[in-house]
Amino acid sequence: MTQPTINIESYLDTYEQLKQAVAGLTEQQLTENEGPGKWSVTEVLAHLVDHNIVVSFRIREILSGSEVRLPAFNQDNWVAGQAANAGRAADILEVFRSLLVYNSLLFHRLSAKEWEKMGLNAKGDPVKLSTSIQSFIHHVDTHIAQIERIKDVVAAPPAAAGTREQV
Repeated sequence: MTQPTINIESYLDTYEQLKQAVAGLTEQQLTENEGPGKWSVTEVLAHLVDHNIVVSFRIREILSGSEVRLPAFNQDNWVAGQAANAGRAADILEVFRSLLVYNSLLFHRLSAKEWEKMGLNAKGDPVKLSTSIQSFIHHVDTHIAQIERIKDVVAAPPAAAGTREQV
């Protein structure tokens, strides 16, 4: 096929970036959050798998020429409903990696014309396949920054009195 309009290596590299972001964290640190109503690192990873699943479906809907609106999802309810902290971050990352690899195999088969195919997002706005993949990469980058913020809190040394300062 032709040269894709996205950098497939950047897409695949999101796994390595996430793996590096969580390297060295203990199981406790992976499941601890910044505060009430905030996600843990493991929950962020679970959200990214959910997002990857939804994007994978959207890719196939766009390529099929479907005229239905591409699905949205309620990320907070999805994360809350799956008890991600009871699972292992390494297992969640492996699912994320597997989806990336599977989608990348498809990407290599696409023509330039297919990369330009459009679908309608949940709001009814047109979205191009290539733009969807770029948005996914950016979304992962945003959550890597979130993981770094969580790490600053959960991996911080305890305050002088033996308790962690409130955030």
